[in-house]
Amino acid sequence: MLFLLLMIIALSLTVQSHSYHKSKVISSANFLTGGVYQMTSNVEGYFNLKVQNEELAKENARLKSLLFNLKDTTKIADIDSIKGVKKIDLIVSQVIKNSYTNQVNFLTLNTGYKQGVKPEMGVINSLGIVGVVENTSANYCTVLSILNTESPINAKIKKSNHIGSLIWNGKSTGFVQLVDVPRLASVRKGDTIVTGAQSTIFPENIGIGTIDKIYIDNETNFYTIDVKLFNDMTSLGHVYIIKNRDREEIINLEKKSEKDE
Repeated sequence: MLFLLLMIIALSLTVQSHSYHKSKVISSANFLTGGVYQMTSNVEGYFNLKVQNEELAKENARLKSLLFNLKDTTKIADIDSIKGVKKIDLIVSQVIKNSYTNQVNFLTLNTGYKQGVKPEMGVINSLGIVGVVENTSANYCTVLSILNTESPINAKIKKSNHIGSLIWNGKSTGFVQLVDVPRLASVRKGDTIVTGAQSTIFPENIGIGTIDKIYIDNETNFYTIDVKLFNDMTSLGHVYIIKNRDREEIINLEKKSEKDE
């Protein structure tokens, strides 16, 4: 025991008085403690995998529920049991240019007719509608934003199904206006506004926003409603272009009926 004690004292004095020996001891200690810390971290990480997986699953479920607002809307991608295909296809795209300071604003996306994009296709993201495809090139397309004063979109009050036309008064980028809503409709601040059933561009019940202010036109007996958008139209990333397989059939049928009249 005395020998061991003397040897430890001698080693300590040697290490303290020689920088080379001291650096070697510190390096070895760091190596050992680093290895221990890494092993501890790996063990803790392994046992935390279940918790992390649960959190990822919750986040995934939340994002999927946001996509097309599934809790509040009908399913967009219903399967056609006869053809075995989806009635509505989604083309994933990304906004590469965004204007929102003009009266008629456009977006530029990085997909075009090579990817199946055509004019008059609806564009949405996980929060709601974004706009309508205007023109296409091989790999790009321009989209008429909902922040425009020239292209009304069919919309409705979700809880009552009363319809109106969605326009923009050119003022705030966070609000659009729902006009021509009949006075008999029950409207309240906070009510949800969604796409209507009279459009072949957007599926019914895609989210738009919530009622913020209500104005009454005494001359026409219609409401004009300020709608607070779900989307921040000044900050858009990935979007989805909707291809409605039934649109051309519906349009051709309606044109034929108009000719018959």
